[in-house]
Amino acid sequence: MTTAPPLPDSPYQSYVYAYPHKTAYRPLPERPLLGELWAGEPQHALSLYLHVPFCEVRCGFCNLFTRIGSPEGLTTAYLDALERQADAVRSALDGDARFALAAFGGGTPTYLTAAELERLCDIAEQRMGADLRAVPLSVEASPATATADRLEVLAARGTTRLSLGVQSFDDTEARSAVRPQKRAEVEAALARIRAAGIPVLNIDLIYGIDGQTEASWLRSLDAALHWQPEELYLYPLYVRPLTGLARRGEQESAAAWDARRLALYRSGRDHLLANGYQQVSMRMFRRAASPQAGQGEYACQTDGMVGLGCGARSYTSRLHYSFDYAVNATEVRSIIDRFVTTEDFHHAEHGFRMDGGEPRRRHLVQSLLQAEGMPLADYRARFGSSPAEDFAAELAGFAERGWLAADPERLRLTPEGLAHSDAVGPLLFSPGVRALMTGYEAK
Repeated sequence: MTTAPPLPDSPYQSYVYAYPHKTAYRPLPERPLLGELWAGEPQHALSLYLHVPFCEVRCGFCNLFTRIGSPEGLTTAYLDALERQADAVRSALDGDARFALAAFGGGTPTYLTAAELERLCDIAEQRMGADLRAVPLSVEASPATATADRLEVLAARGTTRLSLGVQSFDDTEARSAVRPQKRAEVEAALARIRAAGIPVLNIDLIYGIDGQTEASWLRSLDAALHWQPEELYLYPLYVRPLTGLARRGEQESAAAWDARRLALYRSGRDHLLANGYQQVSMRMFRRAASPQAGQGEYACQTDGMVGLGCGARSYTSRLHYSFDYAVNATEVRSIIDRFVTTEDFHHAEHGFRMDGGEPRRRHLVQSLLQAEGMPLADYRARFGSSPAEDFAAELAGFAERGWLAADPERLRLTPEGLAHSDAVGPLLFSPGVRALMTGYEAK
């Protein structure tokens, strides 16, 4: 039995893409050896993630771990450090460890030159042992950096999914979100991606931008649909601490902005459903019968993830760990500078121990926020209990709001529950995680 926090009025509390959030991580004074952390962990279907913390510009809404540009030699030094880290991490894994999924994120991985992308792939394959041509490989890109030579490398090395951050096809809206790009540049990048033959194209779009209307939002969606992307992600705009938009100040009342974002979400969702897309989560929509580049044996609720690079997380069943995290440009540069001079990568430095009921919460958070929900039998088989026993107060609150579907075999959100995913997820955080996140000092 748990005591849940009160249900919030706003549907936009935070985007829960991992539990716990990195702001709950703290320095690990004991600096545990990676070999000890991975000993005994299932390693037959690991996920590999490589983080590239460089962008050509920093968008006004961005709070990711990245820096603008790089002094001469920094990307080379960063890849040198990635090689050292990969060697240390691989030595900590079992000899027969196998990767079932790979991703390059950032930042913008395609900020690297074509030759540097070749080297990044070599690190994944030759140092870590991932077969990029045999497993799903997802790579993030921006319109300006999705050049023909870079795309040629990525396609040749086995990329199955290319995610392009567009955010808006309206030039005025892009400027409002502090994303300096022109629609013509976006369209040219999309043409190059399609020409490269990468099986799955994902386009990221944002709703809730200052000045955006339902009509302009639907025009952006139609511009994206022209390219028949296999996937579309629709993100609500957030104004987070230390970002460019946060420095600008509020543009409208919180209640009005919430109402506008919710209305735009619903119109965007309905438009995509009417155009042959299936809803996978609040954010993700997949074109019916399209390839599913992210499918495989890996399940984020149960299996481990190996992250390389500052900004990357790694997950074992007992500890989630990473390097230090920051948004402020000076702090980010300092962390990257320390990373590239590090010689000893055999220890975990910052993290969160998955003790007590935290694995249950993680499993529930990451399952319930998917449109298909969570099989109740799977939860009981893993934990020996039911969600109703472990999260009675939280689930009662969701049911009272009409957020839970009546399904005897699955715990599943209703369409209205999915619309409120960014409130549902945070309500499932443990008191300990909430306290750590509240006590985190943004930098």
